[in-house]
Amino acid sequence: MNDVHNFNAGPAALPKQALERAQKELVYFDGTGMSVMELSHRSDTYDRIHTHAIKKIRKLLEVPDDYHILFLQGGASLQFPMVPMNFLDQQATYILTGAWSEKALAEAKHFGKTVIGASGKDGNYKQIPALNQISEHAQDSYVHMTSNNTIYGTQWHAFPNTKAPLVCDMSSDIFSRRIPVNQFGLIYAGAQKNLGPSGVTLVLIQDSFLQRAKSGLPAMLSYNTFVKSNSLYNTPPVFSIYMLGLVLDWLEESGGLTEIENRNKAKAQLLYDAIDESDGFYIGHATQDSRSNMNVTFTLANDALTPMFLQEAKEAGFVGLNGHRSVGGLRASIYNAVPYASCEALVDFMKQFKNKHAEKGATV
Repeated sequence: MNDVHNFNAGPAALPKQALERAQKELVYFDGTGMSVMELSHRSDTYDRIHTHAIKKIRKLLEVPDDYHILFLQGGASLQFPMVPMNFLDQQATYILTGAWSEKALAEAKHFGKTVIGASGKDGNYKQIPALNQISEHAQDSYVHMTSNNTIYGTQWHAFPNTKAPLVCDMSSDIFSRRIPVNQFGLIYAGAQKNLGPSGVTLVLIQDSFLQRAKSGLPAMLSYNTFVKSNSLYNTPPVFSIYMLGLVLDWLEESGGLTEIENRNKAKAQLLYDAIDESDGFYIGHATQDSRSNMNVTFTLANDALTPMFLQEAKEAGFVGLNGHRSVGGLRASIYNAVPYASCEALVDFMKQFKNKHAEKGATV
């Protein structure tokens, strides 16, 4: 079977080296006579897998010593209510940049007062709010934001310095670039974009912020539970954490976050250039200053050509290029494991499609 060009938004492409190593170790792992998926999470063997993943996260992301590294379940969607359940006191400020920040806000409203500190909704989420447009309030328990917006293809390229602890959903761009971890009180991220398969959620939480967490919560919904148990309060997603460790090994071997950020910028620039130089045949959704290096969203000037584009792309070996159902159009998700060669192939296809259908694609 030939490889495809995988542009899925998540679960997304994984490094082939990590998959091949997992394939070799799948049935018999490290002399145990068992698969990783058969190991007890209380065993010494699994403890090494667990510890290895935590150490790699701290090293590659340069996580300060006063941050706890947790492995949770439920995806970012469970973090939407868990954050306010633990920390929302008088009120919390939410910055809206897309569907996921809207969902986080909706969940927070169940637990207390919320206010909107900035929003790009009126402009159909084409642009990230300017840092000086963000409103804060003295009574804020925290300020919540989403670093990258998969549906709309926008991304924060600098983060606000907030007076209240900054909480960030980084599900779709964590480990795609260097970030100032110490600027955040809490970071959470579903793994299925850049870190591994679905099933595990990474949480980084500063100890000073953790100390503000409420007591008397259900054990499985309290961050303190997982801090005290080293994320082993209940059975963790063993295989997902194992795969996360392999992906981080690949990332380190590839040159770390500085190198991967350079690669991601180069891939994104290649695609954005193809859009900008198409004489209006392709139209980017996001404004240039807000464009994401993870999710390139665009439409065709003649939307009637979109189904044809997707069908011909599928026949040519491209997967996952359809835009989110709430927006339509097209989207190429170019996470860490998507190779530059796949982006080159997509650009070639886009140019060929334009030349083939130019008479039907009214320019703007």
